[in-house]
Amino acid sequence: MPKFFRFTTLSLRDLSITFGPPLLLVIMAGVIAYRIIDPSPPKRVTISAGQENSAYENLAKRYATVLAKEGIEVKVIRSEGSLENLDRLKDPDSGIDIAFVQSGSTDLVQAEKIGLVSLGSLFVEPVWLFYRSDTRLGHLQQFRSLKINVGPQGTGVPQLFGKLLTANGIDPKRLSLTDMENTPATVALLAGKIDGMVFSSAAEGLLIQMLLQTPGIRLFNFSQSEAYSRRFPFLSAVSLPKGIINLGHNQPPRDLQLIAPTATLVAREDLHPALIDLFVQAAAEIHGGPGWFQRRGDFPNAHYTEIPVAASAEKFFKQGPPLLNRYLPFWLANFFDRMWLVMVALGALLLPLSRVVPPLYVWKVRSRIYRWYGQLRSVEQAVEEASGAGKRAICDYQLKRLSEIEQRVNQLTIPLSFAEELYDLRSHINFVRKRILWLQQSAEVHSSA
Repeated sequence: MPKFFRFTTLSLRDLSITFGPPLLLVIMAGVIAYRIIDPSPPKRVTISAGQENSAYENLAKRYATVLAKEGIEVKVIRSEGSLENLDRLKDPDSGIDIAFVQSGSTDLVQAEKIGLVSLGSLFVEPVWLFYRSDTRLGHLQQFRSLKINVGPQGTGVPQLFGKLLTANGIDPKRLSLTDMENTPATVALLAGKIDGMVFSSAAEGLLIQMLLQTPGIRLFNFSQSEAYSRRFPFLSAVSLPKGIINLGHNQPPRDLQLIAPTATLVAREDLHPALIDLFVQAAAEIHGGPGWFQRRGDFPNAHYTEIPVAASAEKFFKQGPPLLNRYLPFWLANFFDRMWLVMVALGALLLPLSRVVPPLYVWKVRSRIYRWYGQLRSVEQAVEEASGAGKRAICDYQLKRLSEIEQRVNQLTIPLSFAEELYDLRSHINFVRKRILWLQQSAEVHSSA
């Protein structure tokens, strides 16, 4: 062994023997806790969005961009809309982890039974009823003779529009309703093949922006919006302000009243908590600004949803992002946030170990010295018990044995902090040697006398 390691203040071998097992125990406990708590989220998540060019699809792509910064790949899957998204979440084999769901699509009992949690309400989705007419229509009764597209069943709009018709005393089966997707329905509306189309979407949708500014296409004014919101709790009464579309051309020329369900982000309750936190933070970044129907900070929130809100999401809405997330990278903040209890427990385990292990280390080092005192004591005892003519031979043998002990002691590697004990041992070996020589001389004097 190099001299540098032979003459140090600590013994690496004794340190590893005394500190190794407790440290290994703590590491094993930490690994087991890490496996159980599973703080690291999956690197891939699948979101069910909406139709091509819909607001849902565009928003899903924005979520994918935000989460990609944290190393999470978001796979966007198109769907017909809210109801199909909900059906996919109900099916554990669908591969869908999270989806956009419109308020009113389910109820609390069903959501809890399925095992769904809401990550919050994101924005209002007004019911846009566009129609071709030279005159403004003021009541749904006036649509009896018109051909209206309500979209595929998976969008949830047919179900919603059916409720609105029924509330007005109109049997949906007696109307001429079509089920085209939004893009071909828009083409048909512009071509005059249908009289109107209804869908529910955020105001940022490309089709909405286009139709609002297309000559000859009117937007139905739900003048009874407050009444609708009272009849259907999942609906809100919202106002499209005068001039919001184009201030220069004063479009629309007057305030228009609309009714709006709310878009919510819904996930399975077994979705990794870290992913829930990421999506909620992304929602705050994407939906937290002002819009046509909201002020800055209105969304996301824990309202307007019949699905139970995830605990971490509700905490975020009340207190804002966790403290660690404001100063640390997500993966590190998430690790400390989910492992802090384990770290405290391990610290509590290390505290008694820190009091027990150092004395064990001292005992381990000193035991390498003290065990030779047992050898010295056996040498002294052998000489004390010797008598008669054989005493001289016994003394010679024990002197030889002492030399062997001294030689082996001189080869001991002891930390410098314990050098005093080593030199005491060597002086005691010399003391025993002198005593044996004295006893040997005394025995010779007595025998000659």
